[in-house]
Amino acid sequence: MSSQHSMFSAGHHRPASLVLALAIAGLISLTLTACGNGEKPATAVAEQVKPELDPSEVMVSPEMASNFKVAAVTQTELASVQEIAGRIEANERKVTRIGAVVTGRVTEVLAEAGDRVKSGQVLARVASPELTSAQLAYMRASATATLAERSVERARQLIAADVIGSAELQRRESEVQIARAELRAAGDQLKLMGLSGDALTRLRGQGSVAPAAAIAASSAGIVIERQVSQGQVAQPGDPLFTVADLSNVWVVGALPEQMARSVQVGQDVQVDVPALGLTVEDPPITGKIIYVGDTVSTQTRTVAIRTQVDNKDLALKPQMLASMRIQGAVEKVLAIPAVAVVRENDKDHVYVKKAENHYRLTPVDLGATSGGQRPVLKGLSEGAEIVVEGAFHLNNERKRAELE
Repeated sequence: MSSQHSMFSAGHHRPASLVLALAIAGLISLTLTACGNGEKPATAVAEQVKPELDPSEVMVSPEMASNFKVAAVTQTELASVQEIAGRIEANERKVTRIGAVVTGRVTEVLAEAGDRVKSGQVLARVASPELTSAQLAYMRASATATLAERSVERARQLIAADVIGSAELQRRESEVQIARAELRAAGDQLKLMGLSGDALTRLRGQGSVAPAAAIAASSAGIVIERQVSQGQVAQPGDPLFTVADLSNVWVVGALPEQMARSVQVGQDVQVDVPALGLTVEDPPITGKIIYVGDTVSTQTRTVAIRTQVDNKDLALKPQMLASMRIQGAVEKVLAIPAVAVVRENDKDHVYVKKAENHYRLTPVDLGATSGGQRPVLKGLSEGAEIVVEGAFHLNNERKRAELE
């Protein structure tokens, strides 16, 4: 009995100790959990309080704010500037297309594209049966004129001897005039065929027939095109060479039909040619509008425009790309300094002030620069405050903050 009681007592007290241990462990666990839960909400609240900025916005410290100058957008008297794309072309009034005047085979080519030539310089030679026939006709006309002149001399001697009457002398003098006219006509024909004056003299005096006619430049300039090769058969009217005087050139472009009404002949134009690599210290290329089209292209809805520009140093070459800046009348328009503009993603932007030391990158549509100012087409209203100095550095600060 006593042994059973003792076993019962031991069995009764052991579970009580286990329960107590479990209770203490649970209390410690609850305490640790409560401590952990207490810290987590505090961190979450702190994260919610931290301000979140739009990627297009930037806030700067009061110390840094002095680096940026802010001014209100106002209206300014500005000459409107229209900028259009164009290209350099030869002045068609100074372009000569040269060909053969007889049918024949090209025996010699003496000029290449790019050569500078003088007026009268031989560019090629052509052998032609027509040329030979024309030279023979000239020799016959020369012989006829010589005989007619001698006949007049004899008639004058016979009149002096009272052998013939004056009517016979008049008839012979008339024949001389006709023979001389035929000789001049034959000579002019040979000159048109490319025979020089020296060749005519040799032909008349010595009977020396020239084997080929010369194709000569009718004006000085640069050979910009050659369409002939040795051995080729040339026909009258075929353009074999194109010679252009490039001392002044055309800049041609196309105006949108909405802009055409504001452009007139005689307006000043500033031309920018990227290929020349001119800097702001170099004198600008300027010209005047000499032509504004009277019709609109149905395909492009544009009007042709042409500007004439001096090119004494021949720096401007046909087919170079260019842009034309056309100066218009002075008007009062909303404008901002060109230095306030920031290029982002190939578009114009400015920094608009939202609050103290708080700015927002805002897209805008602007016109071409005129006098350091750019007219506002869209995106800003009068009185809006924008950063007019330090916009570039402010943009760098925004990008740095965005990365962080």
